[in-house]
Amino acid sequence: MISFVFYLAFLLIFVVFAVYAERKTAAFIQNRLGPMEVGPKGILQTIADLLKMLQKEDIRANAVDLIPFLIAPLIVFAAVFTGFSVLPINSDLEGSGISSGVFFLLAIVSLDVLGILMAGWASNNKYSLYGAMRSVAQIVSYEVPLGLSVLCVVIIAGTLDLNQMSLIQSRDGMFTWNIITHPVLIIPFFIFFIATLAESNRAPFDLPESESELIGGYSTEYSGFRWGMFMLSEYGMMLLLSILGTILFFGGWSSPLAIFGQGPIWGAVWLLSKAMLLIFVQMWVRWTLPRLRVDQLMSLSWKYLTPLAIVMLFVCALWKLWIMS
Repeated sequence: MISFVFYLAFLLIFVVFAVYAERKTAAFIQNRLGPMEVGPKGILQTIADLLKMLQKEDIRANAVDLIPFLIAPLIVFAAVFTGFSVLPINSDLEGSGISSGVFFLLAIVSLDVLGILMAGWASNNKYSLYGAMRSVAQIVSYEVPLGLSVLCVVIIAGTLDLNQMSLIQSRDGMFTWNIITHPVLIIPFFIFFIATLAESNRAPFDLPESESELIGGYSTEYSGFRWGMFMLSEYGMMLLLSILGTILFFGGWSSPLAIFGQGPIWGAVWLLSKAMLLIFVQMWVRWTLPRLRVDQLMSLSWKYLTPLAIVMLFVCALWKLWIMS
């Protein structure tokens, strides 16, 4: 329950500041100011937008299929937020502590596809349906290289328990992090990172929501709080996969050097700091690279990332045999 409350509270606070940070990051990259008027340096702009969104009417078109339309945002958010249940915060708070945490996380998060498809279909809008179909094809395709890259870490760590993975990497600072002690995981990490961009519908893989083509994709017909749940789920997915990447490759809650802060509070600080760095890179990529075409997106997954991930899976297995011999 402590982990549940921690991640729920942190997610809500994170979304407010992440939207502001993304606006400022985009402004810096594009040589402009970004929000400046509401609060010092525009820091209250996101809070103002949040209050406005919560006061908006929940508008529903006459032709929508009402029940699926209403519950779709709940399914998407529930699938994403349930994934946080297996993420350890520090050495004392290990989440649910199940021994197959990696498998559970990947399985439960994949259920958000059902909510997205339900939203697009129930909206009875061609743009929403196009966006939903794009999202389903994209997420299902990129789950393959994502799962294979995670499996590379599982082979080397010898466990599906995320808490055990963090403990293994906490012995001697960064010198026991997987990405450093096992150089063969460098390529799987890049595969993992690219796949997380697609799983989160982030640019350059934001075809399901592309405003210039589909207005807003599967969320076109949504407004107010229900539209906000889709946005909350997207940023929640970014945070979830960034924390997962931190645990798999960058030592979880362990500090970079043993002389730095240790203990439960510092463990949470290091875990979230590393995750924030990965999220910043995701924002950087969004405002730097152009959107891919649909055929380029699918080719990248099936022709390049998936075969490369299979090869690296074989390489990691050989590496494990070699270090054990």
